[in-house]
Amino acid sequence: MKYFSLMLLAFWSKYVHLLVLFTLNSPWFIPKPVASASENETDLMALLEFRKSIFSDPHGIFLSWNTSTHFCNWHGIICNPMQQRVSELNLQGYKLKGFISPYIGNLSYMRNINLGDNNFYGKIPQEFGRLSQLHNLSVANNSLGGEIPTNLTGCTNLKLLHLGGNNFSDKIPIEIGSLRKLEQLFLLNNQFTGEIPSFMGNLSSLTLLSVGKNNLEGSIPQEICHLKNLTGIAFHVNKLTGTFPTCLYNMSSLTIVSATNNQLEGSLPTNMFHTLPNLHKLLISGNQITGSIPPSITNASFLSYLDADHNYLTGLVPSLSRLQGLQFLSLSENNLGDNSTDDLVFLTSLTNCSQMQVINIGFNNFGGHLPNSLGNLSMQLNRLYVGGNHISGEIPSSIGNLIGLVLLSMTDNLIDGIIPATFGKLQNMQKLRLGRNKLSGGIGAFIGNLSQLFHLDVGENMLEGKVPPSIGNCQRLQHLVLSRNNFTGTIPFELFTISSLTTSLDLSQNLLNGSIPVQVGNLKNLDSLDLSENNLSDHIPLSIGECITLEYLNLKGNSLQGMIPPSLASLKGLQSLDLSQNSLGGTIPNDLQKISVLQYFNVSLNKLVGEVPKGGVFQNASALVVTGNSNLCGGISELHLPPCPIHGKILAKLHPFMLVATIVSTITFLLIMSIILTIYRMRSKKPSLDSPAVYQMPKASYQSLHNATNGFSITNLVGSGSFSFVYKGILRSEEKVVAIKVLNLQKRGSQKSFIAECNALKHIKHRNVVPILTCCSGIDYKGEEFKALIFEYMKNGSLEQWLHPSALNAENSRTYTLNLDQRLNIMIDVASALYYLHYECEQLIIHCDLKPSNVLLDDDMIAHVSDFGIARVFSTINGTSWQQTSTIGIKGTIGYTPPEYGMGSAVSTAGDMYSFGILILEMLTGRRPTDEIFEDGQNLHTFVESSFPDNLLQVLDPSIVVNQEQEHKSQNLTPTVEKCVVSLFEIGLVCSMESPKERMNMVDVTRELSEIRKTFSCNVK
Repeated sequence: MKYFSLMLLAFWSKYVHLLVLFTLNSPWFIPKPVASASENETDLMALLEFRKSIFSDPHGIFLSWNTSTHFCNWHGIICNPMQQRVSELNLQGYKLKGFISPYIGNLSYMRNINLGDNNFYGKIPQEFGRLSQLHNLSVANNSLGGEIPTNLTGCTNLKLLHLGGNNFSDKIPIEIGSLRKLEQLFLLNNQFTGEIPSFMGNLSSLTLLSVGKNNLEGSIPQEICHLKNLTGIAFHVNKLTGTFPTCLYNMSSLTIVSATNNQLEGSLPTNMFHTLPNLHKLLISGNQITGSIPPSITNASFLSYLDADHNYLTGLVPSLSRLQGLQFLSLSENNLGDNSTDDLVFLTSLTNCSQMQVINIGFNNFGGHLPNSLGNLSMQLNRLYVGGNHISGEIPSSIGNLIGLVLLSMTDNLIDGIIPATFGKLQNMQKLRLGRNKLSGGIGAFIGNLSQLFHLDVGENMLEGKVPPSIGNCQRLQHLVLSRNNFTGTIPFELFTISSLTTSLDLSQNLLNGSIPVQVGNLKNLDSLDLSENNLSDHIPLSIGECITLEYLNLKGNSLQGMIPPSLASLKGLQSLDLSQNSLGGTIPNDLQKISVLQYFNVSLNKLVGEVPKGGVFQNASALVVTGNSNLCGGISELHLPPCPIHGKILAKLHPFMLVATIVSTITFLLIMSIILTIYRMRSKKPSLDSPAVYQMPKASYQSLHNATNGFSITNLVGSGSFSFVYKGILRSEEKVVAIKVLNLQKRGSQKSFIAECNALKHIKHRNVVPILTCCSGIDYKGEEFKALIFEYMKNGSLEQWLHPSALNAENSRTYTLNLDQRLNIMIDVASALYYLHYECEQLIIHCDLKPSNVLLDDDMIAHVSDFGIARVFSTINGTSWQQTSTIGIKGTIGYTPPEYGMGSAVSTAGDMYSFGILILEMLTGRRPTDEIFEDGQNLHTFVESSFPDNLLQVLDPSIVVNQEQEHKSQNLTPTVEKCVVSLFEIGLVCSMESPKERMNMVDVTRELSEIRKTFSCNVK
């Protein structure tokens, strides 16, 4: 036996590789590992201690971490097959909460650690410096803070260090410079201060360096140029000054340079694109760079993305004909061009750029004419900006060939001639801006072909003729400006059938006559209506009081007659009302003083009579203009109007005893009525609708929010909406990470949005609705009004980010993918929230703006519906729902808003069901409802319907198919998964039917989704 053992040992030594393969595949032969029992015990204890430092494991990762199996078989652990020692720890994206145990430093064979996309807090342990064999370390997108541990110098073999998306602060430690094998260093999106250290130049192996989105200042160190292998460098969104080091332009390996939003200056070398032949992306916008665009750019054959806007560039733009891969060109807000005829010749050279998608040359010094070759640009071009220049001549009719255009802006130029009829071919156009030019002629009937249009501005031109009735076909218009032209005739009533008009309708300063159509009452969601300075006559229609969301109404300078309609008092959101320079008679309606937000009232130069009210806006002489009405009286003393005559003198004739009795009885009656009203209100237990709700947490102060967000720093900005900006912050008093929604009070409608959201949220308490913590209503450091709502912070962002990751910062390392199971769970979460809002909430709530960006995902990927800024709250009385708040119009979002809202129908639960159906289809296809592929009347619903149910792979999100193939090693969906997908598509299709009556309700949807989850979950395990 002893001899046999010696022979076996010799055999082992000689054929070690053969034995390794044999033992890995043999079910009966298990060799004894080389590592001693004590070494294995060290790794085991280190891993167990690491597990103890985790207090939340939503995915149950650590269920496999038990002593009944060898730790090499635990989830996320890979061992060296020879020594059976831990070589890799990969727990990325499992939303683990806790701190990183220092015992990790005992895993001496460790080569790769990836703890990214979790919720680790605290500091990186100094003990990591013991891991001398470590190659890759990623703790990206956590909540780690403090300084980078200096002991990382012990990780002498480190090749990748990713610390992005945390709260690391202070200066970048000098010790990093000793990591000579480091190839990729990501420090982006933290709070580092100081300068970019010169010792970065010691990292001779570095290929990628990203320090963007910090608080770094000073200049870019010359030593960066020592990094001869560098391919990508990112300094964006810092406070860097000075110039680019000249040696940087000789780093021929560079493919990406990102330095946007700093304070860099100097000019670009004329030969820079000769010395940077491999450059793909040059991002230098938002700096102070001067000089001209280097002529060597003609040889930048790999350049796909050039963003140099918001600088001080001058001169002509050279030919770009050789840049055939160019997709994005933004040179706006510079001083390019000489206001000469040759300024725009370079546009012809862009016809060779077959992949071009965006051209922005707005707000420069370009002169000359737009070339006819403009129509030969790429069919992929979707945005073209040339506004804010000195461009003259006519609009080339060939521009009608650019059928992919979604946005065209030519404002603020000297363009003359007519609007080409070929514009009628631009049926994907959503935003058309031609204002402030010298255009003449009329607007052709072709305008009715632009059915996708939601923004049209042709104001301040010399257009004439009648406003075409065909504009009524543009049933998605939200913003229409025809002001300061020479339009004649009457206002076509078709204009007032566009119930989608929400932002503005401006027909001011034209030659329009006739009366204001009674159909004006159809514009129930309009914010601003300006018909001033025309020749309009007759009465102001009473129906104008049905425009319940109006904030600005201007009818001055016409020949309007009759009385001021009392129905104007119904416009509770009205902020400015100008009826001056007309022939209006009668009295000022007394109820106008009840409009609490009215800030400006002008009825000067009319024929009004009677008493001026004294409440509301009538208390402020600076906001009130009543001059030129000789028969007005009373009002506040600052108006200097004569007192109104007292009619009757009844009280003076009363006997003193009767006078006292009358006063006493009146006061008694009022007291009794006051008591009854108070008791009624207490019993009804309905909070005021005019003020925000009262929350459990104390209200936050402006100072606390200012401190929590580092002074509302751009690095803390995580999102923005129509009326607000959202910041990530830490409330020190609560030691809690929160999302702070700051209202943009300069934006019309923001006050109403604030009240609407408060009124909705105070009725809501549900796990799938974003939890509101408190609010802030006060004054900022500038003495201006400040309002904010504070919510729980959702670290996983919005569903929008997960469905459309291409819209994210290219340097964000997080992998945004959702498998089918996750998508199903999110659908169920959203359905649960809507079921609660529609059926279980204290009062019926219609969300009115359900879309992926308003679905937030918490640490555990649980979905929460957010943004109730345009929600409608209803009271139920005797089984009938009555709208309780109408503080803001139904604007919604194009693609998600149901078609009936665009035709003036009242909001309903069926409207939310439509949005939910579109949401499901978007989650399954990965396509937005506004995707450019939808043309000729096609939409997301019909896109899916055409392939349902037999050809769903043609419309299914490819990432779902890829995940399915990886899991099941099949080129087709498994029968169970296919059945699940068909059922989900069916729900999405039925919910997004055009007719509200054909849609499912949320009761049926939640039941169906629950059954799908049971079936799907049971069959995939």
